[in-house]
Amino acid sequence: MTAVTILSACNREKKATDNSSSYEKEDPVKPHIYTLENGLKIYISVNKDEPKIQTAIAVRTGSKNDPSDNTGLAHYLEHMLFKGTSKIATIDWETEKALIDKIADLYEQHKAESDPEKKKEIYKKIDSLSFIAATYAVPNEYDKLVSSIGGDRVNAFTSLEQTVYIAQIPSNELEKWAYLEANRFKELVLRLFHTELEAVYEEYNRGLDSDFSKVYETMYAELFKKHTYGTQTTIGKGEHLKNPSMKKIHEYFKTYYRPNNTAICLSGDVDPDKAFEIIKKYFSDWEKGEIPQKEVPKEDPITQPVKKEVYGPQPEFIMLGYRFPGVHSDETVYLEVLENVLQNGQAGLFDLNLLNKQKVLDAFVWADINKDYSAFMMGGYPRQGQTLDEVRELLIGELEKIKKGEFDDWLVEAAVNNMELKRLKEMEKNWPRAMAMVDAFIWEMEWKKYVERWIRMKEINKAKLMEFVQKYFAENYVAIYKRQGQDTTIKKVEKPHITPL
Repeated sequence: MTAVTILSACNREKKATDNSSSYEKEDPVKPHIYTLENGLKIYISVNKDEPKIQTAIAVRTGSKNDPSDNTGLAHYLEHMLFKGTSKIATIDWETEKALIDKIADLYEQHKAESDPEKKKEIYKKIDSLSFIAATYAVPNEYDKLVSSIGGDRVNAFTSLEQTVYIAQIPSNELEKWAYLEANRFKELVLRLFHTELEAVYEEYNRGLDSDFSKVYETMYAELFKKHTYGTQTTIGKGEHLKNPSMKKIHEYFKTYYRPNNTAICLSGDVDPDKAFEIIKKYFSDWEKGEIPQKEVPKEDPITQPVKKEVYGPQPEFIMLGYRFPGVHSDETVYLEVLENVLQNGQAGLFDLNLLNKQKVLDAFVWADINKDYSAFMMGGYPRQGQTLDEVRELLIGELEKIKKGEFDDWLVEAAVNNMELKRLKEMEKNWPRAMAMVDAFIWEMEWKKYVERWIRMKEINKAKLMEFVQKYFAENYVAIYKRQGQDTTIKKVEKPHITPL
């Protein structure tokens, strides 16, 4: 039995069809794609023009999989993966582990306790033990180890469906990087847990100060009444952040951080075969697991405008949102074209009719494409004396022009060509290549199909776009009015007392 199944997307045998030829021409990334026996996916894109390697380890899970009573868990776990393992960032693992286990038990007691005074007493014990445990930890050792091999831009991000860990490393240091990453993805140590909570609390409180974030969350809550896209947020609820469970985080890690739910994406000056052998050496013993397959809830149709208000100190604006199927539907290809027909910085309908003519102070539009569902957003900022309803009518008016064909015949083709030129320019760099491979993996989309989305965009013409907008854009939207004023609903999370080291 072979140790690995290999699929090279750039060296595969070409089919004798025009479609295959077109697909190859449309693909500047040309990844070599491998799958280890444990299910780990490896995408490698060779780019000799950039001497380093952009790395991205993508886990196909995000806040949509957070337990409903422990929201924010995926994001907090992302933070904890930088704290080391039993081999990294500790001076005495056995002693430290015993303390961490006691802290975990105390957090369970803290979570279960309803009496505020008793919770405070339990937290004092957590703080005291955490102070002792911290004396056995080596802060920031993971970051220092990456820096020691010449790596930089170390970071990570969590969203609805993905958690991605990134770094840029020298081409000749791939093996040391692989050793470090294999260590932390196979073993979770919740080191310095309660001090990291402080950083998460700060993120949560900053989000409450961002009017745009509040509008976005309100929009998703209205578009997705059943799906966790809308019923919970990536940062989580304040009450859950104040009552974390280390045991729940371990359960989540053991469930979703498995090789058959993960991809390693590399782009840069790299030899694919050598890189594959290095990754196989360090990751092949990572144990696969059963990944829960959750049914996507069916949302009820939106048959009339849903209007909500959000208050905050920043300038007023309005955002309209329409719900669409996920990335595997043809509709999402049309949404990306529509976005660029409406606004592309030069000749979009918003550019020409709203911004250049100064009918609104500003306008924006974007297609938010995800695996289960997608959303199409557009919005605008009013001029002095202009109401948000007037801005709403102007935005919808541009959609009506598309329905009626009241725009130049060349606009759709020009918008698609502009998208193509931008994409090809971006793909000269390692970062966009890596993120393209991440997208394909997170979306569970074969690379050929991923590239063919661009081919399908070129098939969209004026008549097809008119038909699409006529069919899908009516009174089926959510409107969020962001008004200036005091938000009386804000409840910031108070930072816990932490004994300084």
